[in-house]
Amino acid sequence: MELPRNKYYVLITYAVRVRRYLADMSNCREASRVPTWCAAMSSVLVLAALPASADIHSSIGLSSESFKPGRKRIYAITASGDRMTEQEIILANQQYLFPSVFHYFNEPLVMARAKDQFVWDARGNQYLDFFGGIVTISVGHCNETVNRKVTAQIETLQHVSTVFANEPQAALAKRIAGITPGGKLTKSFFSNSGTEANETAILTARCYTGSFEVVALRHSYHGRSALAMASTGNSAWRLGGAPAAGFTHALNAYCYRCPLGATYPSCGVRCARDLDEMVRTSTSGKIAAFIAEPIQGVGGFITPPKEYFEIVAGIVKKYGGLFISDEVQTGWGRTGGKWFGIEQYGVTPDIITSAKGLGNGTPIGLTVARPEVADGLKGATISTFGGNPVAATAAKAVIDFIDDNKLSINAAEAGAHLRSRLEELKAKHSLIGDVRGMGLMQAIELVEDRETRAPAPEATAALMEAARENRLLVGKGGLYGNVIRISPPLNISKSDIDDFALRLGASLDRVQQIGRRGCRARTSAS
Repeated sequence: MELPRNKYYVLITYAVRVRRYLADMSNCREASRVPTWCAAMSSVLVLAALPASADIHSSIGLSSESFKPGRKRIYAITASGDRMTEQEIILANQQYLFPSVFHYFNEPLVMARAKDQFVWDARGNQYLDFFGGIVTISVGHCNETVNRKVTAQIETLQHVSTVFANEPQAALAKRIAGITPGGKLTKSFFSNSGTEANETAILTARCYTGSFEVVALRHSYHGRSALAMASTGNSAWRLGGAPAAGFTHALNAYCYRCPLGATYPSCGVRCARDLDEMVRTSTSGKIAAFIAEPIQGVGGFITPPKEYFEIVAGIVKKYGGLFISDEVQTGWGRTGGKWFGIEQYGVTPDIITSAKGLGNGTPIGLTVARPEVADGLKGATISTFGGNPVAATAAKAVIDFIDDNKLSINAAEAGAHLRSRLEELKAKHSLIGDVRGMGLMQAIELVEDRETRAPAPEATAALMEAARENRLLVGKGGLYGNVIRISPPLNISKSDIDDFALRLGASLDRVQQIGRRGCRARTSAS
């Protein structure tokens, strides 16, 4: 008996579903321990009876409507000891959180616990996590080495604020000074998030230069405060009406959708050179700073060509501005072989901001600058929680773990393997228009047609749902909502990437099957 290749994967998925069904119906975690082989044997009989052209997923019930839980209450499995049901958690979110707090998926996914590259939902289902809480889990969920040091610090000194000196903050600042590009950025200010880090950077640039205007990029994202939203180049993330004054947005290097209609490399990177005229025509001619993500995160992992930032940096300096590299998503080895994404472009910025992966889930923000630039922020300032002993201990432990285990090298090697698997999927699925990224920060952009490159946001949403069904978590982004963002932990293995590719491939198959059925239905109706 020979099964089509995709049936092997569905067989395993079906077996997992049988275990899930038993667990749901009995409301007992032990029920999920039914051996997979027992469930798999029944699926062999089902699959063997299906023709190669059959809609396998619907035939064995892999849609979101299958294997619904029974009437018994499904409790979240948490460490807190509180017993809220899955539905109570969802309802509490709706009743007690701002409605602007949105969730992925048609039905919210309630998370209960995580370890390494896996997370589990409230029903005990295991997912392969290739998004890491929005590019935040850099060394694996609940990393034992990091958490051991954090626990010890909590039991020793938990909080003092920046008005008191403490060893963890000093040790972290010293560690960071030793790994910045060229060792030239040596003074740090710690806060709680990337938003705060960018606010601090822009304030510092304005104080140092005496100028006010800031240039950012289209498709960028720099945070959720009023100032950070003003610097963001995506209307979906700019709330509250008129943005703060003083920001102008330059062309970004979106080669797949070039705003100038050109093609790289014959274009001569005109989008970068356009910055000169933009400063002369759209600003006073004296700028405080230029802020950019080396790879635009929320924008859909838009990755500029290698020459882009070197050209831009020269223009920024010409008009008296500082170069701020927003490394909230690209920092700490994620792009492969370098600590910071901007190093991939041979540019040394004046200020670097970061957060996310620096704490591996612990809230922290970083603004690190050249000494003379940092000295330009005159007067006193504080951050109640910035650089607190626990967060600082976590951040230094993360940096040490990345360094000790050579994870930036793994990001380059595993990232190359990930890229090759994505390119294979592109060759098979016309839905994928572009594959881009660097290291373990990769993306696929989905289109309705490769010739017109019309964005496919509906298919992207469907792919997110299908990936969930196949126990895979990825992210979504892009101005058009048609980009799948992929950012696993830096210590991910090639075998995990192969598993990811299998699950994503099955999800793409599912979406394209649905699309073909929809086309046939429309044709019949006409």
